[in-house]
Amino acid sequence: MFTEPLKSRYGDICYNTKVINLNNLNMFDLIIIGGGPAAASGAVYAARKQLKTLLIAGEFGGQSNVSDKIFNWIGTPEISGADLAKSFKEHVKYYEGEFLEIKEGSLVEKVTKAEGGFSVSTNKGESFETKTILVASGSSRRKLPDSVIKANELEHKGLTYCATCDGPLFSGMDVVVLGGGNAGFETAAQLLAYTKSVTLIHRSSEFKADKITVDKVLSHPNMTAVLNAEVTEILGDKFVSGIKFKVDGEEKTLDAKGIFVEIGQIPNTNFLEEVITLDDYKRVRIDPWRKSSEVPGIWAAGDCTNILYHQNNIAAGDAVTAIEDIYMYLHTK
Repeated sequence: MFTEPLKSRYGDICYNTKVINLNNLNMFDLIIIGGGPAAASGAVYAARKQLKTLLIAGEFGGQSNVSDKIFNWIGTPEISGADLAKSFKEHVKYYEGEFLEIKEGSLVEKVTKAEGGFSVSTNKGESFETKTILVASGSSRRKLPDSVIKANELEHKGLTYCATCDGPLFSGMDVVVLGGGNAGFETAAQLLAYTKSVTLIHRSSEFKADKITVDKVLSHPNMTAVLNAEVTEILGDKFVSGIKFKVDGEEKTLDAKGIFVEIGQIPNTNFLEEVITLDDYKRVRIDPWRKSSEVPGIWAAGDCTNILYHQNNIAAGDAVTAIEDIYMYLHTK
């Protein structure tokens, strides 16, 4: 700590008028948490606006890393998930320097309030202070439990967690959707446009999706639904060939070339629990216009938020909106 000398109204130098915390001199304007499309676009825009920014990313790419091919990233008709992740990293690192610092391979473990902003701690024992935060930590798709035989072995070999990414690969084939919520029915509706048939399998006795959506999708002649079903095994050797499940204790087998799992997502937001109230699904509630959270100084974009639709292009755009708002927040306080 030191005292800054200020001139009095009579022109003399007086001390003990303003106390400055030396630690604040190392404070970032912004810390971005994540490495997917939202985090990458946020980092690029923040650096261009000359905000003193730190990006903390376990890895670049987000959920794109688990996709073999991506066909809907604007400007690129076809790109592998690995190549898209590489392009995110290259674009962000282009701006690394005076206004952008990158901590790749670190995971944020805790965010707490601090004087003038927030303190962000990582799994490597590091701690950083910042005036604002953009949470772009994404989410992890809820996967089938280990009790489902071959669920892990046949992942990306006919069993997929992204219909938007992989659905067209199953054109003209019989496929299965696991799940009974809006995501499951939206996936089924999408697949009905080009697959031979879609069977939706749900473990409960009632669907969780909106009734209007359920009625519309189930009215399609190539659509079938099964309730009270417990999936026990994914069939196939090198690739998926079918699925085995039980209904009221009776074992059934269904041939299918593709299985699309939509049993929910798990937002990567545990590190926020001390500073923000998450919704029932552990998502950050944001203002749809500004992407700000209920806590002044914290914004969020992408799959960790409560927005209706989750896509790479949407996440990137929402992060840009957040950066514009963060810039105004920092320069109009």
